[in-house]
Amino acid sequence: MEVDRRAFLATLGSTAVINRMPDEEKAEALEHYMTDLLDQQTTGNELSPMRRGAGDIFRTRTGGGNGNPPQERVLERMPEKPTLLDFFTYRFAPATHVLQSATDAMKKGEKEETILACLLHDVVLNLIKVDHGWWGAQMIEPYASEKVSWAIRHHQALRFYPDLSVGYEYPDQYVRIFGKDYVPEPYIKKTYEYARNHKWYMEARMITVHDLYAFQPDMKVSMDPFIDIIGRHFKQPKEGLGFDGSPTAHMWRSMIYPDHPL
Repeated sequence: MEVDRRAFLATLGSTAVINRMPDEEKAEALEHYMTDLLDQQTTGNELSPMRRGAGDIFRTRTGGGNGNPPQERVLERMPEKPTLLDFFTYRFAPATHVLQSATDAMKKGEKEETILACLLHDVVLNLIKVDHGWWGAQMIEPYASEKVSWAIRHHQALRFYPDLSVGYEYPDQYVRIFGKDYVPEPYIKKTYEYARNHKWYMEARMITVHDLYAFQPDMKVSMDPFIDIIGRHFKQPKEGLGFDGSPTAHMWRSMIYPDHPL
């Protein structure tokens, strides 16, 4: 997917704001911008400009354009005991990017836990848009294996470092947006070095690999191929996500808000 550099930078604020922003924060914003652009191209929605840092779920998604004002969006009521599939249906949709990532992983014969990690690695973007690897891992940690949450947590740092053994090169988009001389902050390098020597390194690395093939407007995706994988590898609480008393239940519950007009 090609990104208009000027259009992207315009979403970040004034030149002064952009100059003060760390490049890794710009990289976060770029991925979120590309995800939104993909949803726009695949659903036909005219997405309104979004305040940096806000989740997709907390903004208008419909209307606007052709001189018409954007329309207020009302979240649909969710079941009393919501499942992960309910969140994909009522809160994560359109989830084109993660579905494409998981589809690519499945087509290339990845293990089921890797496919699940690809499916879940960016769903936290609907809630929060900074440090998404760390927040996403924390949110799903009580419900998936440690390997899956570890992979989601560390894919964020691995994005900045190539691994030609699996065909992952430094993203061209980063060069176009940030230039050739960008050096990640020391804490990102430290996280990468830790992950690179970990027994589960390749689990996180494969998320970045399948991310590269997950921004294709003409790719058809569906939740159907992943339902059984979710059933085998995601620990659905009987009380419903958000109501089970887990350490991160509040994160799921904050996305429910059944009748709140946005």
